[in-house]
Amino acid sequence: MASPLKPSGRTAGSPTAAAPRTTMRRSVGIEGGVVIAASTTAATTSIGIGLGLMAGVVGLHLPALMLLAFLPVLAIAGGYGRLNRVEPNAGNSYSWIGRTLNPWLGFLSGWVNIVGTVVFLAYTTAVTGSAVLQLLGLAGLHRIGGLALDPDSTLQTTVIGLTVLAAATAVAVRGLDLSARLQKYLLIFEYAVLLVFCGYGLFAGDQPFSLDWYNPFTIPSLSALAQGMVLAVFCYWGFESVFSIGEEVRDPRDASRGGFVALTVVMLLFLLAGTAFQRVLPLSELADNGAQGLTYFGAKLADQPLAALPLVALLFSAAASLQAGIIPTARGMFAMGRDGTLGPVWTRLHPRHGTPAVGTVLIAAVATVLALLSPAIPTVSDLISAAVNASGILVALYYALTALAAAVRFRGLLRTAPWEGLRAVVAPLLGAVVLLAVGGYLVWTFWSSADHLELSADNGWFQLLVPGLMVGTGLLAAAWARWVRRSPYFDRRSPDPAAEPLLEPTV
Repeated sequence: MASPLKPSGRTAGSPTAAAPRTTMRRSVGIEGGVVIAASTTAATTSIGIGLGLMAGVVGLHLPALMLLAFLPVLAIAGGYGRLNRVEPNAGNSYSWIGRTLNPWLGFLSGWVNIVGTVVFLAYTTAVTGSAVLQLLGLAGLHRIGGLALDPDSTLQTTVIGLTVLAAATAVAVRGLDLSARLQKYLLIFEYAVLLVFCGYGLFAGDQPFSLDWYNPFTIPSLSALAQGMVLAVFCYWGFESVFSIGEEVRDPRDASRGGFVALTVVMLLFLLAGTAFQRVLPLSELADNGAQGLTYFGAKLADQPLAALPLVALLFSAAASLQAGIIPTARGMFAMGRDGTLGPVWTRLHPRHGTPAVGTVLIAAVATVLALLSPAIPTVSDLISAAVNASGILVALYYALTALAAAVRFRGLLRTAPWEGLRAVVAPLLGAVVLLAVGGYLVWTFWSSADHLELSADNGWFQLLVPGLMVGTGLLAAAWARWVRRSPYFDRRSPDPAAEPLLEPTV
């Protein structure tokens, strides 16, 4: 204690008077949780660029595929919700898997989630830039000086998208409350446009409706089903971001409810959009338009300027998902830094806003570097295809591992509370089996489809190289954390399932 006769060197108003922040502010309720989860899932972006990719794989079975993929993801979401209720943690799957199954698997889960999100941020800058260039083209601006503007040029779209990423990063540093408010209004606009255009497309389309669109048993092949499922699971990727902000949500149950609400809304939008797209567009047009699918869909239904509204919605969705992607990634790295598996730089919180500001900026910087390398793949469509397939495999893997962690951790509920046991143990376990099966089959399909490595989005070995590099770098980083940093994370003991509190069911 400082002597009353001597000045301590600090004054109440000085910047050093207060100790540095070590915890984040609890500033988010259920509405903010829904907004963060829905923005990260980015339904409009997935519809705009993903339905065409999936149509090229499974034909006219988009509604069946989206509904089929929803079931294991929903089951796994139950595991996420239960784990978050007993242990809200910014690291979520990284922490839960590490404590329950194995710290190496936990670290890899956190690592591939972070690296996958950085890849997502890198290619979403191109999607954002493409939407901007398409809007400029609709406004009659096709050249700047001697440069012809091309919305499918990876270089041009990346440069424009990076400016949006910089702005999204600045907002994310300010805090979740501001981010959630901004994203709420973007979501309202996006969903309104989707509902109006897709609803109109159901009646205005001239392609014959068929109940076969909802029949998964008529998907062309097992290979198509596996690849389509991975792509569809990727479209649902992001609902768990609400658990990354679990330490900033006022009530842990609000995080669970927000995730379930966002996931259900996104599923309904996918079913509506998949049906509407197939009513309006023949399969050849649906599969051929790729990253510009939503723009083409709008142009088939309306004249300008109304036809530009879906494109504006896509731009808003891509911009919001850039910001929403940075937020959970920074929280995940904050948790890893707090455990000593990563450096202390990731744990620095903004003194005023209480956000991991340094980590947020660093993640954006890494995504920028990766985005600047993306012009090696010349077109946006090829870039998206390569990134989505690679990330989809890893998303299926860490979702499955999280579900297994829930099943192991709460297995005692099968004896003490059978109904809760079905939701927290059996359902997540079944979801994990499905995702591991389709992910494993897809890996085998990619491996057997090629006999050499080629820098091409349709080369099976190249598609496996990206997730392989993610896992390989994760093993090296885990080894560094274990034996060089000597992180106590790797010495954790598994929790005692009998000691877990039995809380009331969530939604």
